[in-house]
Amino acid sequence: MPRVFLASRNVKKLEEMRRILSDHLPAVEVLGLDDVAEYDEPVEDQPTFEGNALLKARAGLAATGLPSVADDSGLCVDALNGMPGVLSARWSGRPKSDERNNTLLLDQLHDVPDERRGAHFACAIAFCAPARDGGEPAELLVEGRMDGRVIRETRGTGGFGYDVLFCAEEHPDLTTAELDAVDKDAISHRGRALRRIAPRIATHLTG
Repeated sequence: MPRVFLASRNVKKLEEMRRILSDHLPAVEVLGLDDVAEYDEPVEDQPTFEGNALLKARAGLAATGLPSVADDSGLCVDALNGMPGVLSARWSGRPKSDERNNTLLLDQLHDVPDERRGAHFACAIAFCAPARDGGEPAELLVEGRMDGRVIRETRGTGGFGYDVLFCAEEHPDLTTAELDAVDKDAISHRGRALRRIAPRIATHLTG
């Protein structure tokens, strides 16, 4: 059975990757950080989503020897000049807390009118695989984006992070935390990036 490592402990991210990758490679086994020996995870200190995704995928490959996938994603708010961006997960400081992040963001946008609450989720996904025939390790990098707006209260119980306060353009009356998995996969930044990279991962794993 082909195996791929996803450098994450987020159960929902792992489930999403299994769903999308299995369309191209039904027998694939997706492992997360809790399924491998513990290693020193790199500090996400790069200024871009792409840089952080590559950093984590390369570290995963070095530590496990398995073809490795990593993502970095975040919410970019127009009225905040693209922030929180790469700081999305730790916007309210340590330790990481979705609830505190959401509360802080809503406070920062309290006086921003509805027509200026545009935002988008961005995602970069990197894939790194062992070298073949003495060559360099294989690396792939793709991006995905979901446009929408930040509403004034949290709604919904699905998803994670800022999903509870973000409405995508395709579903303007529902937060992405109120969408079912199929609808969210179809439009999400991570879903779009995963669908772009999944067939290339499958080809590499079976090649």
